[in-house]
Amino acid sequence: MIAHLEHIFLNVFNIILPVLICVGVGYTLALIKAPFDTKVVNDLISRVGFPTLVISHISTAQIDGGTFITVVGAAAVAVAGFAVLSLIALRLLGYSIAAFLGPLMHGNVGSIGLPVTLLAFGDAGMAYAMGFVVVILLSMFTVGIWIPSGTISVRAVLTSPVIYAALIALGLVLTGTHLPKPIESSFDILGGLAIPMLLLTMGHTLASFQVRDVKQAGLLTILHLCIAGSVAVAVVWAFGFTGTERGVVILCCLMPSSVANYLFADQYQPDKAPDVAGYILVSTLATLVVLPLALTYWV
Repeated sequence: MIAHLEHIFLNVFNIILPVLICVGVGYTLALIKAPFDTKVVNDLISRVGFPTLVISHISTAQIDGGTFITVVGAAAVAVAGFAVLSLIALRLLGYSIAAFLGPLMHGNVGSIGLPVTLLAFGDAGMAYAMGFVVVILLSMFTVGIWIPSGTISVRAVLTSPVIYAALIALGLVLTGTHLPKPIESSFDILGGLAIPMLLLTMGHTLASFQVRDVKQAGLLTILHLCIAGSVAVAVVWAFGFTGTERGVVILCCLMPSSVANYLFADQYQPDKAPDVAGYILVSTLATLVVLPLALTYWV
C-alpha cells in the first residue's frame, strides 16, 4: 500500500513539476529584467493559442458523441455549482467578487487535468475531460470576462476566436470529421503555444508584483477544495456516473485555479491582480498533495 501511494505521488509530481518549472522560468525572466511584453503575449494566447489548442485537442480525440454531450452537460452543472457556492462564500468573507469569483469557478483542466486523467484512466479518461475543457473555456471567455470587467459585450462574445474554435471542434467530434493532416499538425503546433506562454506570464507577474496576502491565498485554496468536493459529489450523484466517468468528474472538479484567470484580473482588476496570482500559485502547489490523496482514497 505504501509503495503504491509513493508511486502515485511520484507520477502526479512528475506532471505538476513541469508546470512549476515553466512558472519559475517566467519568474527568472522578470528578475533579470529580460524583455517580456505581457500585453503582446496575452493577445497571442487569446487570438491564436487557445483557439488552435481547442480545435487540436478535441478534434483528434476518440469520443462518442452522446457520451461527450452528457459530460459537457455535467461540466456545465459543475461550473454553475462552483459559481453559486463561490459567490455565497465570497460575500460572507467580504472578498472581492469581481476579482476572485472567476478564479474560483474555472479550474486548470487543460494543462493539469488532461495529463492527470490520461495517467489515471488512459485515453478514455482524457476524452471525458475534454468535455470540461470545452465548458470551462467557453465560460472563461464569456462569464470570466464579464465578472471582473462589470460589463458584457455581445460583440466581444461574437468575435471571440475561442467561441468559434469550440463550435468547430464540437462539430468535428459529432460528425466524426477529421481535419486534413497538414492543418491538424499546424493547429497542434500553434495550440502548443498557449499553456507555456500562460505559465511564463504568471511567473513573470509573480516576480513583478508582491504577493500581499498569503493567508488570503491559503484560505481561498481551502475554500476552493471544499466547494470542489461538494460539487463533485453532487454532479456524480445527479448524473449517476460510475467508473471512469466518476473519476474524471472528481479530478476535474479538484483542479487548481487556471492561470488564464490572471489575464482577466490583470486587465480589469489590476489592484487585485497580485492577490489573484498568489491564490493561483498556492492552489497549484496544493495540487501536489490533493491529487495523490484523491487518486488513492477517493477516485
